[in-house]
Amino acid sequence: MRSGSTKIRFVLLLVVTLAAAAGAQTAVPRVSGTVIDPAGRPVAGARVAIDSAGAAHLKAITSGDGGFIIELPRWGGYTVRVEAAGFQAVERNAEISDESGDLTLRLEQVAPATEEVVVSADASEISIASPDPSEKIMVREELLDANPGRPGAPVSIPGMPIETAAGGIKAPQYFVPGVAGDHGEPIAQSIAVGGYLVPNNLSANAHGNGYADPNIFVSGVLGSVSTDGGAYSVLEGNHALNMAATYGLRSQMQPFITLTGDGRDADLTLGLAPPYAANKEWIAVEGSYGNGLMRALEHRKQFKLNALRGIDVGRHEITIAAVGYFGVSHEGNLVPIGSGVRVNDTLDKRQKDQTHTGLLAANDEWKVGAGDTISLSGFFRTYNLGLFSNFGEGLIRQSEFRTVEGGEARETHRFKPWLEGMAGLLFNEDDIHNDDLDHYITQYPATEPYAYGPFLPVLGNNVTIRELAPYVAVHGDFGREMRFYAGLRNEQIEMRNDDKFRPQYSFDEWKSFESPKATVTWNPPGGPARWLPSASLSLGQGFFTEDPRIHIAPTANGTGASALKNPFERSHAEQLVLEKRFSRTDVRVTVGRSTMTATSGKIDPDNGTAFDLGPSTLRFLTASARHQFAGYGMVQAVFSKADARLEAFGAGPSFTPAMVVPEAPRTIFDALAALDRLPAGLRARGEYEYVGHKLLDVGNPLHPSQFEAIPVGETRLAVVRSFLDGQLELAANGEMTRGYTGQTTEDFTPWWRLGLVPFCAPGSGPSGLQNDFDCASPSLGGVEKSVGIRMVSWAGGSIAWRFGAAH
Repeated sequence: MRSGSTKIRFVLLLVVTLAAAAGAQTAVPRVSGTVIDPAGRPVAGARVAIDSAGAAHLKAITSGDGGFIIELPRWGGYTVRVEAAGFQAVERNAEISDESGDLTLRLEQVAPATEEVVVSADASEISIASPDPSEKIMVREELLDANPGRPGAPVSIPGMPIETAAGGIKAPQYFVPGVAGDHGEPIAQSIAVGGYLVPNNLSANAHGNGYADPNIFVSGVLGSVSTDGGAYSVLEGNHALNMAATYGLRSQMQPFITLTGDGRDADLTLGLAPPYAANKEWIAVEGSYGNGLMRALEHRKQFKLNALRGIDVGRHEITIAAVGYFGVSHEGNLVPIGSGVRVNDTLDKRQKDQTHTGLLAANDEWKVGAGDTISLSGFFRTYNLGLFSNFGEGLIRQSEFRTVEGGEARETHRFKPWLEGMAGLLFNEDDIHNDDLDHYITQYPATEPYAYGPFLPVLGNNVTIRELAPYVAVHGDFGREMRFYAGLRNEQIEMRNDDKFRPQYSFDEWKSFESPKATVTWNPPGGPARWLPSASLSLGQGFFTEDPRIHIAPTANGTGASALKNPFERSHAEQLVLEKRFSRTDVRVTVGRSTMTATSGKIDPDNGTAFDLGPSTLRFLTASARHQFAGYGMVQAVFSKADARLEAFGAGPSFTPAMVVPEAPRTIFDALAALDRLPAGLRARGEYEYVGHKLLDVGNPLHPSQFEAIPVGETRLAVVRSFLDGQLELAANGEMTRGYTGQTTEDFTPWWRLGLVPFCAPGSGPSGLQNDFDCASPSLGGVEKSVGIRMVSWAGGSIAWRFGAAH
């Protein structure tokens, strides 16, 4: 730890240096100010332009506290124009002198729903808090709910398909180009509470390496979802390898009540808030009951509570957010594909899951001066999971309860109009209690095939993951065309694994990581070069924590050996973004490459073992185009192609060089359309998502066969009609699907057939121990099969009432 302490002292010295420079002044004429929304909340990322009769045209982008500073050629009269996503532009004349003080520019009117459906931060709009060009979805009524009244994502994110692999209420998983999203581990997911990024990943989940859980949100409370393609921000830590997603909460809400349903599901949401111009505060609740789309009834229930409160005290802007979630379901599950029967039922009717989440987070933005902001933040969360599943080798029970807490202190200072610095320190601790895996061992009596019996413990762990990370970053301009970002995050990570059943496999390991980040952007100047695209090159490193239960695992003889060399893995990423806007059309091309030190296969649901797949390389290309029609809507298309390969796998005769990564999607296509002026006052929304074929298993000595996933296609449609000046809204929605979700491979005993409940005998695994179950054992003649959940089309409707005048 000596070297780690030295690094921390070095970084904290940089923090002191930044603070000491805070008093820097300039004699150059300049104007400073703040851009705020109708409720007085600072607007980050707003574009401020100042013009004068002398042809001066100066621009700036507001920082996280809504502030901006622009150097002027001289004092005098200027025209100031402000543009921000989701608001109508504001323009005013101002006489600026050395005595005029700071400007406060208020965005008074929300833009019509059709103006800014989807926006993207281009190379000229990045900031020190968001340095990488990203896709930002403005979530209002224009975009489709991903699964109205059902578990899963609250809204659909174009280009990021999502699925719930078991069909129940537990956290779903995202898929991004070339990422094996079996348990969502490469995707860092955050909840923006003010300027604080609250981590929403569940590391070392009872079901595997971890989950990113968006199911906790009521869709109506979300104001935006931003995604970027790598670990390029010092504010992103664990899991920020190939993709990061940030959910932004609305600052204000119009009160509403919505009822959604179809023949098998019903959902009721209610949002309450003071008048729109009042303080930032709202509360939203949701309750749903459904039987899903399987033949077996799920009897699924889920309840959500989301709340936000904003308090302005002097120079302090305090934001408090709360989330509560509870869900329970008799879930459907993975069934064999290609068995000659279109199965949309469950293998084992005893399968069920239950989960809860409680979250409280707070952020204090203290505006010390015009260019200096201090942020103090913290959160506390609880989570539990109880899951009964049968993946082919018999009924298993997985469970856990965790508490997570963290805090952050950060200072952001603007030294010059063209130079901004940030330094901070954060701490997170994730305590996972009773991370257990049990196997049901009683053979099924012919008269009672679905009875519960004794469970045999397979794994039982208490896990603690601690993270201490000081960081620094600078952001500035090289003239008007070039911008830069550079940051360094020092990670001190502790993982403690207490094995309750096998103390000899316990460990307490510390690891230190240096995570540098850098972005350089270029915007074409005027003249002939104006036809060139803007460009942004990003470089960065990140890490993620493996499931500690597979750091040390039993060998075939049960003596124990290292299964993974390290419970922490690294990634190095490079990304180039080219973007060009033609009038109302925005075209973007992203090329990326990531290398990982090692990749862990999923934790086996029966015996807790996993495969160390070794180093890997991911290359991908994503192209997107979006066109907005003035007052009529928009269309957007995203296409991604990826190649993800392991450097090598296996040893001896089974050595396979340059093998593709199993379960990593090769192709993703998404098309989205919003039409707002159809006959009879109708509005329509439509989206098509496609995930191409992928290899599920490339073959090995035990299972020489290769398996490919069936391509998946989903078409979501909605038609909306408003009445009574927008207070009443009726909608019809539905989904047409083909393929299977959650596709993977599982092992079955050779005697299993449809209609029977599969199970493996105790001690059938390689070790011969009673708690080792393995239907793939050569002595049993195990059979490997492709499995998945057949996707089913559906149609439904909704009715919504908005209280008060429409906005």
